[in-house]
Amino acid sequence: SPVTREAGRCRRGRAGTVLGQRGERGPVEMVLPWGIPPSGRSRVWGSGLAPWVPVVGLEIHAQISSNSKLFSGSQVQFAAPPNSLVSFFDASLPGTLPVLNRRCVEAAVMTGLALNCSINKKSLFDRKHYFYADLPAGYQITQQRVPIAVNGSLSYSLCIDNKMSQMVTKTVRIKQIQLEQDSGKSLHDDTRSQTLVDLNRAGVGLMEVVMEPDMCCGEEAAAAVRELQLILQTLGSSQAVMAEGQLRVDANVSVHHPGEPYGVRTEVKNINSIRFLAKAVDYEIQRQIEELENGGTILNETRAFDSKLGCTVPMRDKEGKQDYRFMPEPNLPPLILYDAKSLPANMNHQQVINIDWIHERLPDLPSVKREKLVEQYGILPEHSFTLLNEDGLAEFFESVVKHTQMKPKKVIGWVLNDLLSYLKQHSLTVKESPVSSFLLADLLNLLEKKEISSTAAKQVLAELWKGEGKTPLEIVKEQKLELLQDQKELEQICQAVIDGQENEVIMVVWG
Repeated sequence: SPVTREAGRCRRGRAGTVLGQRGERGPVEMVLPWGIPPSGRSRVWGSGLAPWVPVVGLEIHAQISSNSKLFSGSQVQFAAPPNSLVSFFDASLPGTLPVLNRRCVEAAVMTGLALNCSINKKSLFDRKHYFYADLPAGYQITQQRVPIAVNGSLSYSLCIDNKMSQMVTKTVRIKQIQLEQDSGKSLHDDTRSQTLVDLNRAGVGLMEVVMEPDMCCGEEAAAAVRELQLILQTLGSSQAVMAEGQLRVDANVSVHHPGEPYGVRTEVKNINSIRFLAKAVDYEIQRQIEELENGGTILNETRAFDSKLGCTVPMRDKEGKQDYRFMPEPNLPPLILYDAKSLPANMNHQQVINIDWIHERLPDLPSVKREKLVEQYGILPEHSFTLLNEDGLAEFFESVVKHTQMKPKKVIGWVLNDLLSYLKQHSLTVKESPVSSFLLADLLNLLEKKEISSTAAKQVLAELWKGEGKTPLEIVKEQKLELLQDQKELEQICQAVIDGQENEVIMVVWG
């Protein structure tokens, strides 16, 4: 079978780590969030004389952070009991009509502005037809003709030659951002030979971010998606938790020789992990190259990534636009947006969306936050990436710096080398850490005042990790880890040791 044949060629990847520049306390371990070694664009693909050029484009579905669905008042809640959050419209009962959710529109506009897009003051809704059990209406409401945002860009960073200290910034073009409703969820029970349908997700608002084919490997795709994820979370337009299906990626991959037209592309659907995205793209590139070098052809098909086998497997032939039978959505008028110049004087501001008003309230994006961290605290640029890649770690670091006398350049080592290491070992988030920023600050103050040694500080941190409610000072006193400051007391201890070891002293003195 095709699945067996593909699975036989699977190769498992291995997570990689690299080291940043040596700082005050030695090297700080840097781990790329998608778990692959960074390599830049220096990789040569293929085994033949003519090199291959991979082309990667992404379509990303981000669930909008909203209390209700895109066209109905049904609540949005992860892991709710099956079919407990379904309105008449979600179930596509006759006579029901869509009502557009203002919050979803504002989130899409905000995201478009953050990605340097042009916001269309007039956008249109369309019906995309396909038949599946979890789509009761037989069509999905989307924006195919005129989406809400177009022609943007996303900058992301990659390291060069496996060195986090040498990073290069790249840019991928954003073709468009469109609003659309999600489908339901089908649960296939192979044991009972049945399929169960949960419509809780049906109608949930999505933003589809379509990226141009400007990338060439899994590392670039992973870096771009991670940066987009951080932007969405910063804006609050999407929680973008991939484990909960709030961010799903489709990767379009093709290969060709330099100077030749693009090759036939395949689409790897519904990738729900940044690490899996990197592996899926690189596997698919290598698979296509091997197929072509062996005289085969590439089919324009849809594939899935099997994370256990580490390979992509065929799903179905790729549909074209004609298969979806797009048509204008008759029950929704054009979506009209305004800016400060076009807003009518007598218009009720609560009934319209002002693009300029949203633009003025955009928060600092991750790239700006990184620059501020480097400038304010004097840390290395690669450290700022790690701080932002871990949810809540930058705030934790700044809180420690605020409450300790230790210099930020030293604090960053303790946060990234020690605290983050503990968190990774126990699979905990920063918010779940038993060691608060205040406790770590107290510990570092003891170290900075030379009341304890660095070795003793690590012992105290290990005790704090047990979460027994003790303060660093209490642990130091209980275990007698203080550094002796009184010279007379130190002399007395030395004298007592000498007096108790007379034979050894004679041996040393007289040989």
